[in-house]
Amino acid sequence: MSDTGRKDFTTKAKEEITPDSTKSTQDKGKETFTDTTGRASRGLQTDDSKGVGQEAFDKAQRGSDNHGHGGATGSVGDKVKGALGLGGN
Repeated sequence: MSDTGRKDFTTKAKEEITPDSTKSTQDKGKETFTDTTGRASRGLQTDDSKGVGQEAFDKAQRGSDNHGHGGATGSVGDKVKGALGLGGN
């Protein structure tokens, strides 16, 4: 079950396991759009106002996004420096 305007878990799972090579350009575009709007909705709605399943899924997705995209823990300046190869790691 998902909250209003959001993909439910089974729809999202089905999209993830279906190889991109079997999807049409239209399907890929639709998934990108709905994923983006879902992420925006995720950020606008507080966790305590979500269904239990949606809350758990959103927390897991935030963790994945943070790990895969540099996370919310790094500053924008640090991310720009890293992208430009100026980071001092």
